[in-house]
Amino acid sequence: MGHDSDKLPSRSSGEEVRAFLAKVNATKSLRRNTTRGRLLFGLDATASREPSWDQACQIQGEMFSAAASLGGLDIQLCYYRGFHEFEASPWLGNSAALLARMSRVRCAGGMTQIARLLEHAATEGRKTAVNALVFVGDCMEEDLDRLCGEAGKLALLRIPAFMFQEGDDPAGARAFREIARLTRGACCRFDASSARQLRELLGAVAVYAAGGRQALDHHARNAGPAVARLIHQLGPGARS
Repeated sequence: MGHDSDKLPSRSSGEEVRAFLAKVNATKSLRRNTTRGRLLFGLDATASREPSWDQACQIQGEMFSAAASLGGLDIQLCYYRGFHEFEASPWLGNSAALLARMSRVRCAGGMTQIARLLEHAATEGRKTAVNALVFVGDCMEEDLDRLCGEAGKLALLRIPAFMFQEGDDPAGARAFREIARLTRGACCRFDASSARQLRELLGAVAVYAAGGRQALDHHARNAGPAVARLIHQLGPGARS
């Protein structure tokens, strides 16, 4: 993850996007006692992300909108910041309510709490199936073995983690990659120049969580070129 080729370049969707969408397509979800998709969306809101926070909120908001028209996705917004501050919204299917909550979040200095987020995702998944975890952050300041242990619990619950890293922090890159590998999710890096592709990938994950492969195929008709060029290459193995 430390090489330039690991980034999502602005001029090409490339192998990184292809690999990510292939992971989305291959993910098997588990649904118990619910007919709606459920996506847990976690954010690092510590001070290191403040310079890009406004742009991140816009991209993340557009992800919610991408799936709202399906009428089949509930999203829980979680974030950590400050001194052991961790917040989780109720499960909401209304994108306007989610965007309103996100707009009130402000960054505050503090250490990362990724393990706490993974633990929370597992707790939610034991109650009712969670179809995917999306995380957007830039670094990791925790014990990697503990993170891998929490990721293993998500794997047992069949909750794939889609990890988006802003920047190139080496410890974060290693941790995000391991979490994605253990949960059978995916990991991508992004920066300001790749905002468009990040937006498309987040939207693809949201649509997949809401409606499976059929919804993802339909989404590709109106998506940007990164999704439109690659969706036809995906195999038939994903859930319908």
